[in-house]
Amino acid sequence: MQRWLAPIVWLSLLLLLSLGMGQLEWLFRLLEPDLRQVIYRRADFLTLLGQHVLVVGIASLLAVALGVSAAVAVTREFGRDFLPLVSQLASIGQTFPPVAVLALAVPALGFGTLPIIVALLLYGLLPIVRNTLAGIGSIDPQVHEAARAMGMTPWQVLRQVELPLAAPFILAGIRTSVTINIATAALGTTVGASNLGDPIISGIVNGNTAYIVQGAVLIGLLALAVDSLFECLQRRG
Repeated sequence: MQRWLAPIVWLSLLLLLSLGMGQLEWLFRLLEPDLRQVIYRRADFLTLLGQHVLVVGIASLLAVALGVSAAVAVTREFGRDFLPLVSQLASIGQTFPPVAVLALAVPALGFGTLPIIVALLLYGLLPIVRNTLAGIGSIDPQVHEAARAMGMTPWQVLRQVELPLAAPFILAGIRTSVTINIATAALGTTVGASNLGDPIISGIVNGNTAYIVQGAVLIGLLALAVDSLFECLQRRG
């Protein structure tokens, strides 16, 4: 139970702050004493949090499915020739700025949630692909020989031997991918995807530091909660 203390604390703070941000008006008034409004009220913080989690969750699930599948495919006999190509494509996805991805995606996909999901998907692939390849590559060849000697099919070797042994590496890659994308998702506000980036962008546009701090603190707490949750899962494994 003690190992779950950190994620419970961060999640509790996140929810309490999302529900009770208005009670801290006196505190944010210290940041912007001359402004009439210092609490972001264009949308409910809990709603923004839910939308933020939804976007990151969808993009992360797609990245895991695509990244792990691609990495597994290029470690099979039929796909080894594509290993350099898959690694390079995953690297390009992360080095390409998310803002540029959004700029290119909006004309094709329109404004809203879909462009930011595409950007997060591309941005989150590299850690998952790289760690999956590292995990599968770290398995002793003798383990494969022993599994085949027991009469296992290639599918059984993958499902019962390779993936369980590579799981710590894969989980570490997913952890990195999701944590990065929690912060990156705030850019979705610029293309009409409402999330915790709303108060940040609004604060920048209107010169309201209090708005910026509110969005940044909630995103930070969400990242800490998710990261500590993954840490607990890694320790458990």
